[in-house]
Order: sequence, then C-alpha cells, then structure tokens
Amino acid sequence: MAWAPDHLARAFRHSTRVVSVPETALEISLRAVEDQLKICGHKRDADVFELFLSQKELTEVIDLSRFKKLKYLWLHHNKLHGITFLTRNYCLTELYLNNNAIFEIEGLHSLPSLHILLLHHNELTDIDATVKELKGMLNLKSLSLYQNPLCQYNLYRLYIIYHLPGVELLDRNQVTEKERRSMVTIFNHKKAHIVQSIAFRGKVDASWNPRSPFKQKPAQRIPPDFSFANNVDKTVFDDPEDAVFVRSMKRSAMAITSLNWDTVPTREEKYLDEKGTESAQMLTITLR
Repeated sequence: MAWAPDHLARAFRHSTRVVSVPETALEISLRAVEDQLKICGHKRDADVFELFLSQKELTEVIDLSRFKKLKYLWLHHNKLHGITFLTRNYCLTELYLNNNAIFEIEGLHSLPSLHILLLHHNELTDIDATVKELKGMLNLKSLSLYQNPLCQYNLYRLYIIYHLPGVELLDRNQVTEKERRSMVTIFNHKKAHIVQSIAFRGKVDASWNPRSPFKQKPAQRIPPDFSFANNVDKTVFDDPEDAVFVRSMKRSAMAITSLNWDTVPTREEKYLDEKGTESAQMLTITLR
C-alpha cells in the first residue's frame, strides 16, 4: 500500500517531536535566582546584597555561598523543608523563611550576623533542637516562631526568652522585664535564689538546690572568752553570724533619768529668793 504524501509528512513530524523533560527542584531554583539577577541587573556575584525568591514554589534552593555579601534573603511562601543551602553567607542579617514546610533549621548556626529571623507558619516540632541551633546567634534581636507545633509546649515563650536572652522582639511582641524576671525564677532556681538573697542583704550557699531536703544549721556555741555584762567585745570571730549571735545574748544597759523635784524652787521661793540659785538635781538609775 502506497503512503500518501500527507501521511508521510505527519509520520515525520511525529517521529521528530521533542519530548520535554521536567525541571528538577534545583534547576527551578537556579532559574529563579538567575531571573532575579537579570531583573536587578547584577553581573557579578559580589554585587548581590539581596535576593527576593518568595512565592516561587521552591522545594529546594541551590547553594548560595557564591554570594559572599548577601545581606537580605526572602524565601517566604514556598515549600521548603530545610535550609542547608546557607553555609557561608556570613553577612546575612535578615532571613525570611515564614510560610514554608520547614521541620528543622540545621545550618542556621553558621549565620553569626543574623539580626532578623522569621520562621512562623512552619513545621518545627523540636523546641530543644531549635534553641540549640539559635543559641550561637549573638546578634539575633527579632525572632518569630508562632504557628509552629513547638509553640504548644508549656511556657514556650519564657523558655525561648531564657535560652535566647538577646532576643528583644519575639513573635511580634516586645520582650518585657517582667518576662525576664519570670523566666529566671522558673528556669534558673539557683540564680533566682542568689538574686533574692542579695535583695535582702544575705549570703547564700551557691550549691542550693530547690529539690534537696531542708538542712538545719548546727547549734551555735558561745566562745570561751565571752563574758556577760561586758559592753566592749574584742573577740574576733571567723563567722560574722557568730558575732551577731553573741551580741544578741548580751544584756543591754538601760538608764532611767528623773528630776529631783525637791530641789526645784517654787514660784514664790523664786520670788522671795529663799533658796539658793543651785541647779536642779537629776537622778539616774542604771539597770542591766
């Protein structure tokens, strides 16, 4: 059977049709980065200070260490699960990762300059791992973690404030002095005890443990050279509390002074000058 020319043409076009291969996640990320570089007109990586990669349906991101001076990075509203692509971006100060599917933040500890970090609306569940990763960020001032599973932990906010004392704005709310005092009382019993003792001018044992049983102080004994009714105490004590105890045991001297009215002239006597001009006598009785 002879083929008609139109059938041959259709068969040829079908045999030479190009089958498109779907892009990988990293290729999509690379294309998004290159598009942003073109939009901003950057020709050198050293000129890149910010990258806007939000709402790109990204599930992965290429390694961004080539941008040594990158300071601002927007990656919110994507589908990221981790952030291992940030390894050498030491100048990064603001990072927006909210509204993703991030379940761990391993790799953030290598960003010492980070000042603002938004991680709300993600899937973070391990509060201890999250705090451990953020502890090394001494410049971190603003942090958001709300709408993560870890926020369901009891005392979540005070726990974050205690472990990250440098944070000033947490979940869009300013950290107050009352919260800082509360977290010390709850999470640092030893420090709270010392602070309280200083407030009352006392001295405490640094090894205090709120769970340990009460320890009664040993009975205080009077030094052998202690003598009652001696106002001048020249004894040197090793423990100041012993000196206080000894002083409390001493009897105090009480003096009662009264006027001898027999020596006070009456008005008539003053007028007639029958008695001398001697001063009135004072009677003093000392009791110990």
